[in-house]
Amino acid sequence: MAAVTVLGSGSWGTALAIQLARTGHDVRLWARNADLAASIAETRQNATYLPGIPVPPNVQPTADLGAACAGSEMLLFVCPSTGVRAMATAIRGFIGDRPLVVSAAKGVEQESLLTMSAVLDQVLGDRPGPPAAVLSGPSFAHEVAKGMPTAVTAAARDLEVAEHVQRLFTGPTFRVYTSTDVIGVEIGGAVKNVIAVAAGVSDGLGFGTNARAALITRGLAEMGRLASQLGADRLTLAGLSGMGDLVLTCTGDLSRNRTVGLRLGRGERLADIVASMREVAEGVRNTRSVRDLARSVEVEMPITEQMYLLLYEDKPPRQVGIDLMTRGLRRETD
Repeated sequence: MAAVTVLGSGSWGTALAIQLARTGHDVRLWARNADLAASIAETRQNATYLPGIPVPPNVQPTADLGAACAGSEMLLFVCPSTGVRAMATAIRGFIGDRPLVVSAAKGVEQESLLTMSAVLDQVLGDRPGPPAAVLSGPSFAHEVAKGMPTAVTAAARDLEVAEHVQRLFTGPTFRVYTSTDVIGVEIGGAVKNVIAVAAGVSDGLGFGTNARAALITRGLAEMGRLASQLGADRLTLAGLSGMGDLVLTCTGDLSRNRTVGLRLGRGERLADIVASMREVAEGVRNTRSVRDLARSVEVEMPITEQMYLLLYEDKPPRQVGIDLMTRGLRRETD
């Protein structure tokens, strides 16, 4: 058993807190909203994000950041990617002796073009302990919270650290594999959200399952090109954090990113879609940062480029599809 802290009480943070509690740990679930923390403590469910799913008694909700982090052996970041740097800065004064830092946030920071583990290492790099680890893979929060079978990847530069994360999370319905390819796992988690928006747009336009399959496959190619250019093992992108998460997010009805694309394809305005959503669809924000990262290392990512034009320059969805289909001809493996 370990004392662990989950920083973020949305659906994914709450689901991971429930999973950690199932494996017997003492879990502190930090919520930015004190009313939400009090509600979870009183009702033993997160009625805002995971209504009807019991929160075990060994999950302690709190809005006190110091109390949440005190004596913790693992700090798990489950806030939106845009909030990771601020959260890491906020907890610096509360870190004890050599806590394990793990990112379950997926994305690329816009200003620095760093992945989430790199942001954490930049902010917390002078602390004792190993560099930040990563947890990623095909995992809808509602299914994890309900105890439905799920498999993900824990990545760290040191295999022993990845194996430690693996042991902390693994249970009868939650299987964790290990990897030392941190950048590959993180690029998979960031790019799949962008491709999921594209898949949703295609479905919203009624382009059919052939088009969706093509987008998933060519999206995987984009993901692999970028990851390998950044030093990743391209085989990582064929695994859970690459292909697995990509398929889930592009096809699952619970995917917020696919939902955004669906609604765009059906003619809704992006501002109205975002305003109506309770939780963040990371693909909207990360389309810009992934596109900028790809350009900075001279990697061609045509689907990502078209999603940028759609989301940020109001390009019509149908024209996006036309332009992707009429690009210059080339070999598949280029």
